[in-house]
Amino acid sequence: MATSLLKKVWESVSNRSSSSSGSTSITTRSSSSSSSSYVDVAEICLHTSFTGAFDRIPIDIFVQILKLLGPKETAKLSAVCKSWKFIVSDNRLWIYFLQNNEQPWESVFFAENYLRSGYDHLLSLPRQMPELSFMHIYGQRARVPGAIIIDGGSGYCKYGWSKYDIPSGRSATFLEFGNIESPLYSRLRHFYATIYSRMQVKSSRHPVVVSVPICQYDDTDSAKAARRQLKEAMYLALYGMDVPAIVAINQATLALFAARRTSGIVVNIGFHQTSVVPILHGKVMRKIGVEVVGIGALKLTGFLREQMQQRNMNFGSLYTVRTLKENLCYVALDYEAELSKDTKASFEVASDGLFTLSKERFQTGEILFQPRIAGLLAMGVQQAVALCMDHCLSADIDDEGWFKTIVLAGGSACLPGLAERLEKELRGYFPSMSNGIRVIPPPYGADSAWHGAKLVSNLSTFPGSWCMTKKQFRYKSLHNRIW
Repeated sequence: MATSLLKKVWESVSNRSSSSSGSTSITTRSSSSSSSSYVDVAEICLHTSFTGAFDRIPIDIFVQILKLLGPKETAKLSAVCKSWKFIVSDNRLWIYFLQNNEQPWESVFFAENYLRSGYDHLLSLPRQMPELSFMHIYGQRARVPGAIIIDGGSGYCKYGWSKYDIPSGRSATFLEFGNIESPLYSRLRHFYATIYSRMQVKSSRHPVVVSVPICQYDDTDSAKAARRQLKEAMYLALYGMDVPAIVAINQATLALFAARRTSGIVVNIGFHQTSVVPILHGKVMRKIGVEVVGIGALKLTGFLREQMQQRNMNFGSLYTVRTLKENLCYVALDYEAELSKDTKASFEVASDGLFTLSKERFQTGEILFQPRIAGLLAMGVQQAVALCMDHCLSADIDDEGWFKTIVLAGGSACLPGLAERLEKELRGYFPSMSNGIRVIPPPYGADSAWHGAKLVSNLSTFPGSWCMTKKQFRYKSLHNRIW
């Protein structure tokens, strides 16, 4: 029966003009499950007539036909008649197809609602559904060329193809930068050339999304000049390799996108230090102030190494210590209470054997909140975030709650319990708005910035609304508008 019905569909399509265009958007959201999405489509069908022989088909079978056809063939059915065009262009059907795509539907919906207009036009509120035809968006996303993503962090670089689920490669950044005494342009050129060589792709074939490191935090003229110099060197190095189009986005902003936000505070625990970055509509609010704490992943690993040495634990390299940190360490919700508990746990490192840690497990992460434990003269990360929030609260900005969402980023930010502890501490600082404060763990672990870049590079409007061509770059450089 299904075979004959499909045959009738294609006979109808072949006899109609395939040039009809346009779509009708129904202003309702899909429910979370695919089955309920099809119930919605069935409701549309119940109120639609003039579908010829298909009027006599039970609705559930009719819906299964649409399901079996898939998005590409379903789109062609809009040429059959007005009723078919109305049915197959309904947003709920295409939301179903997007839900079953590789990327999570929530991320696709966020990106297409908030990011599709480009970096200079990020929205604080989502577009209204009548403005979006998801049938049109689905078709556009299928034609997006994709991009090379290069996320060069202070510790490790992640790179890969935007159509992949995860980065295709990663390496220690400092190993790829070449001679540290060489000019910045030369080091960047060597860095990017090494990545393209490892990926075995031609730089002239694809646009690139590159992350801008979180550095030069101040709003002073010298800091602005340093940021401009870095960004210009990045563009020049890539254009010198014949890259067709480029977009460079701050790492903190990309991590925020990965958490499906355009505004909030990003706490990035980097290799050498922790940065607390306020971001409003995708823009780093340097006038409000970026707070910096001199504790990063290297300090955490070093502290754990010292604790292991004091217990006469033998290990072959710092890699073993880092592996133990990533697999055994956590952050206690109540540090004092945790001291009285039995927290022993073991983990076997392939190269060095079995290790058992106890209090070191939560004391390592505790130095983020109490640096004095490690003999460091610095404020705790909770104090830095509270100070940033206080500055945001004092700023004259209409959107009062934009800074209440805090997104963690960086490999060490993945320590279990960190988000809960930071949220508890911040609610203690701001009891009057404690219910609105939310701390989000790294949405994609250490690769959050890379996944934020992936959201951008798979947009239906990419690369047009985001990337800059070499010609546009030269024009903006001449008019001093690169930054």
